Amino acid sequence: MAKPKSDALRGTLALLILQTLAQAGKLHGYAITRHIHRASAELLRVEEGSLYPALHRMEQDGWVKADWGVTERNREARFYAITASGRRQLVQEQESWGRLFDGVQRVLRYA
Repeated sequence: MAKPKSDALRGTLALLILQTLAQAGKLHGYAITRHIHRASAELLRVEEGSLYPALHRMEQDGWVKADWGVTERNREARFYAITASGRRQLVQEQESWGRLFDGVQRVLRYA
């Protein structure tokens, strides 16, 4: 059986990460993926190969900042936090997602 494609998830990854950090505060990468997985009732899974490049881009764009810290398992990791610029971007991402969702719903209901 083929795995479902996650193209739609790739387009919303920044939204999911920014929302997670806005809700949960400073988190390391694995905790971000766990939060998204749990908050989505285990419907969404973000792979490391997608997460870390996205976090790197978002750090370069100034939407998140990263600092080294120690995890609950006493391991060093980078912890990410949303910035003021990231909060503004989150609003834009939410509005964009809302428009996309509305458009898709309209097409699905079109008779």
